[in-house]
Amino acid sequence: ALILDPMLATGGSCVHALETLRASGAARVTAVCVLAAPEGIERVRESGLADAVCVAAVDESLDHNGFILPGLGDAGDRQFNLS
Repeated sequence: ALILDPMLATGGSCVHALETLRASGAARVTAVCVLAAPEGIERVRESGLADAVCVAAVDESLDHNGFILPGLGDAGDRQFNLS
């Protein structure tokens, strides 16, 4: 199974998706992200639920709200033309 998410910030959503896929019987799961923060990658890694995490770029960190810095803004807003 594949998890496709433009941004891996804190890792919370990805870990939840991983838990759901594993509970549904997925044998192998790979997370594919455009941009990630080190904290998100570490959280996914620590969960032990992903067979692989593929990212195009890793930014520096998260801000106090859990947004990737420097980041690219809200990917969902950009995707749905809300920004």
